[in-house]
Amino acid sequence: MAKDKKIIEISNITKIYQVGTQEVRALNGVSLNIFQNEYVAIMGPSGSGKSTLMNLLGCLDSPTNGTYILNGTDVSQMEDNELAEIRNKEIGFVFQSFNLLPRYNALENVALPLIYSGLPKARREEKAVAALTSVDLLNRMEHKPNELSGGQKQRVALARALVNNPSIILADEPTGNLDSKTSIDIMNLFEEIHAKGNTVIVVTHEEEIALHAHRVVRLRDGLIESDEVNTNPIRVK
Repeated sequence: MAKDKKIIEISNITKIYQVGTQEVRALNGVSLNIFQNEYVAIMGPSGSGKSTLMNLLGCLDSPTNGTYILNGTDVSQMEDNELAEIRNKEIGFVFQSFNLLPRYNALENVALPLIYSGLPKARREEKAVAALTSVDLLNRMEHKPNELSGGQKQRVALARALVNNPSIILADEPTGNLDSKTSIDIMNLFEEIHAKGNTVIVVTHEEEIALHAHRVVRLRDGLIESDEVNTNPIRVK
C-alpha cells in the first residue's frame, strides 16, 4: 500500500467542554496522521475521548485548539455551514443506529446525500443503484427501513456512505446493534470497501471488531495511548 497522501493530519488537538462550572478536557493534545487507503480502528473505554475524536474527524465539531487538515483543507476553525459542506463531500458516515429515514425506501435513503450536490434526479438514482449493488442489496431497493433486517439496514447505510465517493468512510460502532453473524457480514463488507481503495475509520469499543483493521489507535484519558500496525488482521472470508 502506498502511503504517500495524508487524508487526515491532526496536530496537537485539544477539546474542552464546559460542564456547569467545570472544564472537561475530552482531548488533551492529540496528534494523528491517517493516509489514503488505510483501514484504522480507534478504540478506547468510555470517557477516553474516542467519541469526541470521531466527532472532530467527521467535522461534526471543531477543536478548542490545534489544527485539523482534511484532504488538504484546514477545517479547524470553519463555521457550521462550511463544515456541513465538507462533511457531505469528504465523509461517508455509518452509525450504530443506521440513521435511515423511515418514510423513504432504501434507494431514496441512499440518494439523500446527492440532493445537496445538485445532481438531477435520474443521475442521483443511477448512483444510488450502483451503491446498493456494491453492498449486494439492489433487490431491496424499494423496501422501507421497517421492512429490512438490521444487517440490511446497515448495508443501506453503507451504500449511502459510499454514494458520494467520499475521501473517508467513518463508522461509529457499526456492528453495535447486530448479532454476531451479521456483524461478520458487515465487517467483510468493510474489508471489501477498503480493498477497493477507500480509507476506512472504525470507532469501536469491541476488540474483535477493531482487529479487522490494519492499524489500531487506542485512546485513554484524552490522549493516544498506543498506535500500532495490526500485522494479522481478522479475515472473515
